[in-house]
Amino acid sequence: MWCQRLAWLLRGRPGSTGHRWPWLPRGPGPILAVPARCHPTAPASPCCAWQLHRDHLELRYGSTVMRLDFVWLRDHCRSASCYNAKTNQRSLDTASVDLAIQPQAVRVDETTLFLTWPDGHVTRYGLEWLARNSYEGQKQQVMHPRILWNAEIYQQAQVPSIDCRSFLETDEGLKEFLQSFLLYGIAFVENVTPTKEDTETLAKRISIIRETIYGRMWYFTSDFSRGDTAYTKLALDRHTDTTYFQEPCGIQVFHCLKHEGTGGRTLLVDGFHAAERVLRQAPEHFELLAKVPLKHEYVENVGGCHNHMIGVGPVLNVYPWNNELYLIR
Repeated sequence: MWCQRLAWLLRGRPGSTGHRWPWLPRGPGPILAVPARCHPTAPASPCCAWQLHRDHLELRYGSTVMRLDFVWLRDHCRSASCYNAKTNQRSLDTASVDLAIQPQAVRVDETTLFLTWPDGHVTRYGLEWLARNSYEGQKQQVMHPRILWNAEIYQQAQVPSIDCRSFLETDEGLKEFLQSFLLYGIAFVENVTPTKEDTETLAKRISIIRETIYGRMWYFTSDFSRGDTAYTKLALDRHTDTTYFQEPCGIQVFHCLKHEGTGGRTLLVDGFHAAERVLRQAPEHFELLAKVPLKHEYVENVGGCHNHMIGVGPVLNVYPWNNELYLIR
């Protein structure tokens, strides 16, 4: 969600995507270009056209127009000498790449971009890979497809709860849980033994458990000595948790172990649905909430608990390359 598309000056002469580009000029003038037209090379291949500039290659593949800087293309080379495919880590020293580097030869066929560098090294990129991993390709991708909901939408969806045994013992049960969680942001597991230990076993099935100032697993009960409304019998209205962490919790697991008396209902709200409405009805307010950092604090100074935590960040956190919302403080 960041990287706005730049306006490029297109200068050059037409050519064919199958032609090898000759030695490029070293003078101050712009690097001349190749195809201004699309020449599909196979019936199933997306249309491809490309044009060279002084410091980047402009590549159109299907509906995606990409600006690929030469430094980026050299640095991301996936050859055996530049990239360890077993560890998915770069072997090339980025600092060794000349910031003014230019390819000496460029060729594109129906599936692959080939670049020959001044030292003779050849870099190959699949066009599909470039379309997925370029900044422009990232702008078109949604990181996490989701269903935004209110009470009516969620009730109509009739999202099933997962039985604890299926969740713990089968991949299908875990998959069903994760699908609900990723789509709706909430998911339910039924028939969990009401103990802290069994709750911890369930949580570990999802992910590692994060250490916090409260511990890894902790109890909530009516105990105002903690100096926190969450430990009282008072109702808690809509709110977000751990906003004062540098990185707020991504998943929280709640399990009612024992309940006596009346009340205790859980209120759940889809903050992403609310944010989407703000974006549609008052985009300037959405921008304000997404850009202005706020200081979030938690102060606990009761008994043996002395904590003062501060987290700084906007209420709405969005990916800068496509403005997709990913976190609400």
